[in-house]
Amino acid sequence: MMRNSPVLRSLFKGLLLYLLVALLLPFAPEMGHLSAYNLLFPGRPRFPFGETPALSYNLSLYNLPAMFAAHEISQPRAADEFRVIVIGDSSVWGTLLRPEETLPGQLNRQGLAFCGKPARFYNLGYPTISLTKDLLLLDAAAHYQPDYVIWLVTLEAFPLDKQLASPLVAGNSEVVRAMAARYDLPLHLETPGYWERTLFGQRRDLADLIRLQLYGVPWAATGIDQAYMDDTARPQVDFEDGQDAYYDLARPLDETALAYDVLAAGMERGPAPVLLVNEPMLISDGQNRDTRYNFYYPRWAYDDYRAQLAGRADRSGWDYLDLWDLLPGSENYTNSAIHLTPAAQADLAQAIAAQLSPACR
Repeated sequence: MMRNSPVLRSLFKGLLLYLLVALLLPFAPEMGHLSAYNLLFPGRPRFPFGETPALSYNLSLYNLPAMFAAHEISQPRAADEFRVIVIGDSSVWGTLLRPEETLPGQLNRQGLAFCGKPARFYNLGYPTISLTKDLLLLDAAAHYQPDYVIWLVTLEAFPLDKQLASPLVAGNSEVVRAMAARYDLPLHLETPGYWERTLFGQRRDLADLIRLQLYGVPWAATGIDQAYMDDTARPQVDFEDGQDAYYDLARPLDETALAYDVLAAGMERGPAPVLLVNEPMLISDGQNRDTRYNFYYPRWAYDDYRAQLAGRADRSGWDYLDLWDLLPGSENYTNSAIHLTPAAQADLAQAIAAQLSPACR
């Protein structure tokens, strides 16, 4: 009879096995280590990130092993390489820039060498602004044994409310909790439920892992990893009267409302010596320029922040470079007050290169 068909019994057993695996087996982020990048096609020069996959041959996913496995830093290391990682926000990742136009790309073009070894700069920047997101990537990068770190920051990465807002942080809650315990940081994330940690609950993450491998084919053929727009908006330079608020913080800027402990963890306990750079930003010459520097910052908040950061760097003996006003004019920026043009990135690379003096270990 049909109900005793071996085919039906096999299908039923297969379906039952699938359900057992999908519902009972926890999703392993380590599956991201299985990658076609650096094997079938080259590693990407920056982390996967993309909001229009069909145009950019790229997508945003939050599996850290997969992100690193797709990156060129995972390829075999040259014996004589002096490895430098560059971390920060979308200005480092390179919004609207080709990989070779980004800060790490421009630094690589300078042919620098340290400790008798040619320097190789790796772009570990990632869009979204959060010190905790930066520390998460810096902590994960320890596996790749960097010799030196360049960390670009801006005030917008410091407010406590911003620390857990990055999807990359939220998508790695267990890793962040472990990191917070190790560095004794007051970061509190909700624990994902059992359902969310199964293969069934994480089927979107598994699909993204597969999609990332598939996008490697057109990416390797074209080198396109983001959607480049010819007609982009310009950064705002005119502001209305009375626009001097910075979130809900009062004057003077309260240091306890900023994540200096997260910054200190990376500076003092990271995998390699760090050059901390306060990144350049647009300084408005438009309406109410005496009240606001740009879209992000009223003058009072940013001035307080600069004084605080310089004081902490001096007291802690940090290697610190303040380049906030290196490139003030709007002609140096694309679609925001921190996204630089290729020419401005070249100027920034020269300014940083002139200050690099890593100690040989």
